[in-house]
Amino acid sequence: MSQLQAAASSSSGAPTTPALEADLEGKLLLHDDNVSPLAAPPQIKRGERRQPREGGADVVGDQRERFLRAYDRLRDELLDDDSCELTDEARRWVAQMIDYNVPGGKLNRGLSVVDSYLLLKQGSEVAEDEFFLACVLGWCVEWFQACALLLDDIMDDSHTRRDQICWYRRPEVGLHGINDGIVLKCHIARLIKKYFREKPYYIDICELWNEIALQTSLGQMLDLISTHNVANDVAKYNIEVYRRIVKYKTSYYSFYLPVACALLLYGAKLENFSGLRDDDYLDCFADPNTIGKKNYGKKDSTSVSKVKNTYSTLDLKDIFSEFEDRAYKHLVTSIEAQNDRAVQEILKSFLKKIHRRKK
Repeated sequence: MSQLQAAASSSSGAPTTPALEADLEGKLLLHDDNVSPLAAPPQIKRGERRQPREGGADVVGDQRERFLRAYDRLRDELLDDDSCELTDEARRWVAQMIDYNVPGGKLNRGLSVVDSYLLLKQGSEVAEDEFFLACVLGWCVEWFQACALLLDDIMDDSHTRRDQICWYRRPEVGLHGINDGIVLKCHIARLIKKYFREKPYYIDICELWNEIALQTSLGQMLDLISTHNVANDVAKYNIEVYRRIVKYKTSYYSFYLPVACALLLYGAKLENFSGLRDDDYLDCFADPNTIGKKNYGKKDSTSVSKVKNTYSTLDLKDIFSEFEDRAYKHLVTSIEAQNDRAVQEILKSFLKKIHRRKK
């Protein structure tokens, strides 16, 4: 396992000292580790392009706009893919399914590919085609996120996601959504083949994505098994179970994958770099209509209320806040110990995105 992977796996609990470890173990109670970002964007008609914002947008805003425009292009290319002779009805279905599920979150994971690549290229001019390739890989991460969330919602019997009803709960979708999730995953392979098969790192990218897909799927399996076990015996859910789930279900594709994609695009070897944690606590105190989840071992509202009341009685919200501050300072110290300045900036950008986040 590369240093970057090792650091990503440590993101399941942040690099911790024994004292931090003891704190977290003492305060951990059950909650699901899925986090749903913000609301979905308006539906975009096929061939329609997002309009750039008025006036002089700052650099970050401009990068985001360029990233969003890349989505429109990639979506239309996938709809025009000749691997299957789709009917007009089927093509409309795929277009609506992509728009509903892919671009509706904060896009942190996808934009992190672009941000990381630009940080690695500091001091060098980034050509338009290079920036677009970073966007392609960024959107592949977002496609993967959409696939994972769509299928996870079905398995968890969830109701809302990103401020809207889950895709499979739409009356015209139902369990057909399982196949939609598979289609989203297949789209990633099509995009990578189209844009990277002539690149010297093509095999590395394919192996990276295959590895991440397997790790995330196994992490989902661990989550499902532990949830089933917890319903019968709460004591079976402990700190090690928690860490293992977060490590494989969330950390690898959320933190390791975006940076690894940027490094490969940059021409680097993954084993020469190291990288970064956070995700699960949010589900406990967020409104399920905002965060899209309400499953803490048991799904009924009475059980959920009891768990939240227990959290409140133990004052876990404030205790975790204190723990997060100390973990944050520890992470900053660890990041600043990295020899490569660009890697330091990449890891700090990730930390900034996840520290004190509310959704």
